[in-house]
Amino acid sequence: MRSSRGVRGAIPVVILAGFLGAGKTTVLNHLLHHSGGRRFGVLVNDFGAVNIDALLVAGQSAGTLNLANGCMCCTTDADGLGEALGGLATSGVDAIVIEASGIAEPKALIRLVLAARDERVAYGGLVYVVDAGKLERTVAEHPVVAEHLAVADLVVCNKIDVVPAAVLARVVERVAAVNSTAPVLCVARGAIDPGLLVEGADRRAVDDQPRQLTIGELLDDGESGAHLHEAFESVTLDTCRPVDPRRLAVLLERPPAGTYRCKGLVYVDLPGHRDRAYEVHGVGGFLHVSGRAWAGAPRTTLVLIGAGLDVDAAQIALDGVVRAADPADVNGILHLTRYLADVAATDEEQAGPLDVSSITGG
Repeated sequence: MRSSRGVRGAIPVVILAGFLGAGKTTVLNHLLHHSGGRRFGVLVNDFGAVNIDALLVAGQSAGTLNLANGCMCCTTDADGLGEALGGLATSGVDAIVIEASGIAEPKALIRLVLAARDERVAYGGLVYVVDAGKLERTVAEHPVVAEHLAVADLVVCNKIDVVPAAVLARVVERVAAVNSTAPVLCVARGAIDPGLLVEGADRRAVDDQPRQLTIGELLDDGESGAHLHEAFESVTLDTCRPVDPRRLAVLLERPPAGTYRCKGLVYVDLPGHRDRAYEVHGVGGFLHVSGRAWAGAPRTTLVLIGAGLDVDAAQIALDGVVRAADPADVNGILHLTRYLADVAATDEEQAGPLDVSSITGG
């Protein structure tokens, strides 16, 4: 897989879900239109013989697979999904987005992605889209939607441009009541920044190879100058000091409220681990860790990305992992290594020396 950003880890697989009419396809098209040089693979599932959603995004993504005439969580097994995701992963994408049907069961989809064992991909979180003006009625008529919100890693309150402020305040309060940790983005016309979902090329970056422009780059809907990145915050730790793997695991498993994604490169100062760069990715408590030889001097670089973060508290949490591991704590390292994509693999088997820029540039 070729990338202008050097060696890369597993490709995140983001599930985009939400009740019928919430605006999932609008969100997806906005991601594609404002990709900023990132390449998205798309797997679209619609409940019908003709996949209308796939037609709406066709030509805008780096690759689109169409699963029609059935709900993915009922008609697709882990092996089938793994094959589909693996096929998209080989096309050089930076992330894969699964747009689920409006009646899909998010928990089942999460289980499918986690069971689709392919070292090239990793679970990248559940983004749940709600129609801000209709959420209260939708939950009243379909209580299961509240259960869906409870397992979301990011909640997008869409269509706020047509919702009174008082209604929006109730909606945000309702979301927080069932999911107190997930970031909540209040947007109009599905306008979320892809930088919140996936690391990748800067929005000003250009590919290092000639390519055909996508439909999204040929069209201009007047939003290209919007500073969408202001909708979320990031907190960074950058130090030459090592981390305590036990403390790090606690942070990654239970990140500060409002955190959508955490990623980074960490240095563990323990025998047998000093020469290994641990690359960590976490979304909603699901972790993916890989290890390889350092390309330069060991260094710890971590970033938390989210919306509604208490920045000071998040910084304190990050700084709290910077501590030399206790050599006598023989089980401490297991809190990190148990999340390795392939525990039995050696550094050489997993990848070559790691380029720090492949982590810190996203």
